[in-house]
Amino acid sequence: MAGLFITFEGGEGAGKTTQINRLAERLTQDGHKVVTTREPGGTPESEKIRDFLVQREGGNWTPCAEVLLLFAARTMHVEKLIRPALEAGKVVISDRFTDSTRAYQGYGHGFDLKTIESLEALVLGGLVPDLTFILDIDAKTGLERSGRRLAAEALSLKQKEDRFENLDITFHERLRAGFLEIAKNAPERCLVIDAMQSVEDIAQQVAEAVRARLRQA
Repeated sequence: MAGLFITFEGGEGAGKTTQINRLAERLTQDGHKVVTTREPGGTPESEKIRDFLVQREGGNWTPCAEVLLLFAARTMHVEKLIRPALEAGKVVISDRFTDSTRAYQGYGHGFDLKTIESLEALVLGGLVPDLTFILDIDAKTGLERSGRRLAAEALSLKQKEDRFENLDITFHERLRAGFLEIAKNAPERCLVIDAMQSVEDIAQQVAEAVRARLRQA
C-alpha cells in the first residue's frame, strides 16, 4: 500500500498541533503506521535551520534568504524522512509544508510566487501532499491565542519561537488571505476548516476527510 501525505496549514494560533496529535492518535488506533513531523524541521539538519528562521534572535533574513533556507531544510526533510516513510506505506502528517512558504514569504512578504514554484519543482520533484487542511482563523484572534501559548511555554524555552508572531497585523491578514487563495487554487487537495469551532468538531471533520481519502487510496 502506498503511503498518504497529509499537511496542516494556517496562521498563528490556528490549533494545528492539537489537531495533528488528535489525528495521529486516531489513525494509530485504526492500525495505520503514522509519522508526525514539522517544517521547518523534521531532521537534525533541518531543525538547525529552524532555529535561524523562527526564533526571536535567529536573524534578520530577507524574504529571498528565508525562501532559500526553507527549501534547503525541505530538501533534507523530504529525502531523509518523508519519502522513505511514504515508500514504506506510512501516513505522514506534517505541521506545515510548501504552502506555508507560499503564504508567509509569498503572500505575506511579497516574494515572487513563480520563483517559489520553480524551487518547488526543483527540490520536490513532483511531491505534493495528498490532503491539506487549512485551519482558518481571524488574524487578531489567532495572534491572541498564539501569544497565550508562547507565554505558557516560555519557562521551558531558551528562546521564544515568536519571530513571525511579532510581525504587524497587516502581515497576518495577508497571510490568511494567502492561505485561502492557495485553497481556492487547489480545491482537490485543500480543505478549509473554520478554526473557531470546538476542538472536537474540527477533529471529527479532519478524521472524516482522511478516512475518505484512505478509501480512495
